[in-house]
Amino acid sequence: MPTPTHTVKVNLPGGIVPAGDLLTILEAAEAAEVEHIQFGNRQQLLFMVATAQRRALVQALAQANILCEVDADLHPNISSSYVVEDVFHNTTWLREGVYKDILDLFDFHPRLKINLIDHNQTFVPFFTGNLNFISSDTSNYWYCYVRFPKTNVLYYWPALVYSEDIPGLSSAVERVIYANKELFFDQPAANGALLHSLVSASQAFVLQPLTAPLALPTFTLPYYEGFNRYGSKLWLGIYRRDEQFSVAFLKDICQLCLQTRLGQLCTTPWKSLIIKGIDLADRPLWDVVLRRHRINVRHAANELNWQVEDHCAHGLALKHELVRYFNEEDIRTYQLCFAIKTQPKTGLFGSIVVRRHFDNLTQTGLHAEQYEILHTRDFNPNNKDFISFRKKVNRDNLPWYLAQLCDYFYELQSAPALPPLPEETATVTAASPTTAPLYQCQRCLTVYDEVYGDETQGIAPGTPFTALATYCCPTCEASLEQFVAVPTPQSQRLATA
Repeated sequence: MPTPTHTVKVNLPGGIVPAGDLLTILEAAEAAEVEHIQFGNRQQLLFMVATAQRRALVQALAQANILCEVDADLHPNISSSYVVEDVFHNTTWLREGVYKDILDLFDFHPRLKINLIDHNQTFVPFFTGNLNFISSDTSNYWYCYVRFPKTNVLYYWPALVYSEDIPGLSSAVERVIYANKELFFDQPAANGALLHSLVSASQAFVLQPLTAPLALPTFTLPYYEGFNRYGSKLWLGIYRRDEQFSVAFLKDICQLCLQTRLGQLCTTPWKSLIIKGIDLADRPLWDVVLRRHRINVRHAANELNWQVEDHCAHGLALKHELVRYFNEEDIRTYQLCFAIKTQPKTGLFGSIVVRRHFDNLTQTGLHAEQYEILHTRDFNPNNKDFISFRKKVNRDNLPWYLAQLCDYFYELQSAPALPPLPEETATVTAASPTTAPLYQCQRCLTVYDEVYGDETQGIAPGTPFTALATYCCPTCEASLEQFVAVPTPQSQRLATA
């Protein structure tokens, strides 16, 4: 019989972990005969421990003031885009100190998922949290999008939130939601305006009026593996195909960080590790560690753009099958990312989602394993408006259908532009714009675009919103009256959808 094991989770707030703290965790894990650890989709640390070693491990971590959860996730990790700072992106005001100041102000352990996200980057997902704080162009002020627990219903806070108020607002929102679970928890019809009024009545916060809506950037996933130069330094990204990092390897990494005065490491939502600030002269020392542990880098880009549930052997095996097919058929996947969902309500990030059917027949084995393939309306993974591409697809047929969907994406990208208008017509158009407005749901921000229509409700492409007699939001089922016009230039449709 296999040895009984337990899942141990250690939160790494913001995906930031001091090298000394990680070394302490690894030494405790090693003493408990743990050989490998993983990083999760929320930038946390995960590993399995045998029942006989569990108590000693928890005590060792407690003595080092390191909190952990065993077989539980009552307090999700706070996720952040700090990892991109300097490496993939530089912003005007959201620097290392701002992230750390906010994280230091959390004097409680959140039960809601909280994200701190730079609005200019696309490496860390925007809306996978329950409280999604997204930087604005106003220094030290953030958009706030509430995604009600166990739903995809989004409510945007009707003001910008000050950096130092993020922990306090998070605590207030959490108290209200958990005190009124029948209104806000696993409720597709949750009322964001009611939540706002209850929170605002309990406490005052420093706010700024919204001056411009959040515009989602066009998605690209930076290549995040191997040695890369930025300025006079190097950063190193490490990805493991099996998601397993050996404890011995990570101990050597931590010791080298301490030896070369690198204070911290960063984890990513792609279950990888990034070390910033490596001096060029120290590159040979890092090569020695990589050689010693036979660490391969520079995997194909179409292997790095997948998300699979944590500790999911089934999903990981399916990912490997699909990546192998993509490699053999030389399928282009640039600007796309994929998610494999084998369980309901696991908030993964993807422009294309492979979702296992959760009907009773599949669960009881009365027909073969089947999947649904979905994609976001604009193929931006930060958009939560999904369209079903194919249903009840057998596992053997999944690769072919995914390749067809990739081809469809590039067909949309390469569609020829309309010829320029004659000069006299252009003058008239400038006075009377012809671009049809988008219509946006006020409850969850889903957009109706007449260019696409809504095939889920039998509405053909080209159908104006004003011609609809009845309509409900495909995401949160809000009525027609909950949509408002958002005049948007054609060139910005994909950025704001």
